[in-house]
Amino acid sequence: EELHKSIIAYLSANNLPKSAAALREEVGLGEDVFDVATEKKYETLLEKKWTSIVRLQKKIMDLESRNASLQSELDNATPSSLSKRNQDPTSWLPRKPSRHTLESHRGMINCIAFHPRFSSIASGSDDCTIKIWDWELGELEQTIKGHTRAVKGLDYGGPRGATLLASCSSDLTIKLWDPSDQYKNIRTLSGHDHSVSAVRFISSGSGGSQSSANLLVSASADKTLRIWDTATGYCLKALRGHVD
Repeated sequence: EELHKSIIAYLSANNLPKSAAALREEVGLGEDVFDVATEKKYETLLEKKWTSIVRLQKKIMDLESRNASLQSELDNATPSSLSKRNQDPTSWLPRKPSRHTLESHRGMINCIAFHPRFSSIASGSDDCTIKIWDWELGELEQTIKGHTRAVKGLDYGGPRGATLLASCSSDLTIKLWDPSDQYKNIRTLSGHDHSVSAVRFISSGSGGSQSSANLLVSASADKTLRIWDTATGYCLKALRGHVD
């Protein structure tokens, strides 16, 4: 279904409305299900995924070439060359440089989180910001401001089809951001009495209810865990027991 939506959005964006309409009818994605506003969010997804496929193909070819080179080196190895190699652990396995180095934060980076479906990664920093990157292209997509102190934890989750980004901070708050709406801040959760150090969405599992997918747990230096309903912003329970 995601592929169909991406193709329809691509056709519409490239002035091929008849083709887009024909595909809509064939796969049963009418405007009541896949409206124009939602379509806009999928316009560039197909191109990104195609670029990823080409990049992966090149990577496979590079790995095959490297593998052939290593096999040739192994076939032609002598006892003395093997002994020399074994003395240097860094040469045991081939290492390629990192694909990208992402730089923009002005303070220490405390946390990262990968989007479960798209090629996005969020990072949180002592500079009080969250940055959204495209990890396939190595590009900064957006800087999110809202916290007033260091961002300590991040997590993507929530109901299926309605992924949210949760962040927590030394400013004692947890914030929920909507990736489908330019990471708009949709809710701020307050209740902890000290720095909030971690957040995690509670997975509902394959047979879980819709309501359980709305649950978020947070941990704080106030020695408590709190369970939140992200749909309402209410704290459902505070768990106490830690002494430090």
